[in-house]
Amino acid sequence: MITVLAFLLTLGVLIVVHEYGHYRVAVACGVKVLRFSVGFGRVIWRRQATPDSTEFVVSMLPLGGYVRMLDEREAPVDSAQLAHAFNRQSLWKRSAIVAAGPIANLLLAVILYAGAHWIGMDEPKAVLGAPVADSIAERSGLRAGDWVQFSSTDGSEWAEVRSMTDLVWHLTQAVLHGEALQLRVADANGQHERSFVLELDGLGSRDVDAQLIRRIGLGGAYAEPVMGQIKPGGPAEAAGLRAGDRVLSVDGKAIADASSLRELIRSSGSAAVITPQQWLVERGSQRLQFDVEPALVADGERRVGRIEAFIGGPPEMVLVRYGFLDGLSQAVSRTAEMASLTLKMFGRMVIGEASLKNLTGPLTIADYAGQSVRVGLAYYLGFLAVVSISLGVLNLLPLPMLDGGHLMYHLFEAATGRPVSGLWLERLQRGGVAIMLMMMSIALFNDVVRLVGLP
Repeated sequence: MITVLAFLLTLGVLIVVHEYGHYRVAVACGVKVLRFSVGFGRVIWRRQATPDSTEFVVSMLPLGGYVRMLDEREAPVDSAQLAHAFNRQSLWKRSAIVAAGPIANLLLAVILYAGAHWIGMDEPKAVLGAPVADSIAERSGLRAGDWVQFSSTDGSEWAEVRSMTDLVWHLTQAVLHGEALQLRVADANGQHERSFVLELDGLGSRDVDAQLIRRIGLGGAYAEPVMGQIKPGGPAEAAGLRAGDRVLSVDGKAIADASSLRELIRSSGSAAVITPQQWLVERGSQRLQFDVEPALVADGERRVGRIEAFIGGPPEMVLVRYGFLDGLSQAVSRTAEMASLTLKMFGRMVIGEASLKNLTGPLTIADYAGQSVRVGLAYYLGFLAVVSISLGVLNLLPLPMLDGGHLMYHLFEAATGRPVSGLWLERLQRGGVAIMLMMMSIALFNDVVRLVGLP
């Protein structure tokens, strides 16, 4: 129920703000607005102050909305009302009305990001877990426990890294721009500062997906190698392990963090037969040795080892909060960067440099909306900002049916001195419908694949 309500709230806010942008600028330009609709199809709620005022409605299908203006191309207009018809306005006024919807979404994103920054969010501190073996991160010299404090792509302007979220953002930007990322790290106490370079310009791919950090080799936030809940009847209980035990070594190999321990357990299943592992554990003031024999289980096409226990303590969290001006400045910067990133992703999907799997639809949005609401208000505001930016950028694409397509018509009119002919408008609209249906189908397919867990 929370997911459904969060999804409806997300759609409602984004649609109302987008259409209000069109509505507000149309009224300011002297255009008569006949209807402001949230949703399509059968009307389920209507309000109209007077017969000559704008009709506000909520319709059955909430996947969009529209503002219907007085226009001679759609219906005959009384001669006394011609000055208020959309098609009789100057080119710059019509363009401003069309562009106002996407711009409203981008301005909303700034407000939402600012709100999230002012409230503050608890995020994992940018202390690294053990890097993946033979990855870019490991070859660069990064190790478990390194605290990333600053990053840069050119070595001159260093940006503060406040959390793992910040670090992931800087990594994503560097990958998309095909640039190496320089990091300045220290130990857990903030001392012994060193610099490293992640050669991200040699990845050979700029496809930003869920596996990005894994491919680069960063193992996520650092977590202590301590035992959590022990499941009854599993290998961990049989070996004598207890919750709170700190694992120092396995088969003589020092354990740097929880991810290293988990990887050693999983990799024990690569052989046909699992042999017991020699664990050295710290329990209070004692050091104890245990023979632990992981169970061999199937994980897709692989065989992995498991001990039926939770491993790793919670990562250290930091409250990331900004003051009024800093929060607003960060919001403007993040909105501009995210809009640029979204536009580049669309472009790379068109030319085949990025996977169409990056397209998401209503099912994924609903899932993420529910998750963010459960975490907290600031997280939901951040999620809403991302979706608002995506909607704004999508509507600015030069595709018929979208606001960007209408702006392209206006650009043609400005260049040639005449509007696009009715015949070509009809053809372009049909092509736009086909493209939009194809994009929606791909997005829905991706949603289903994600939700059922297919690769």
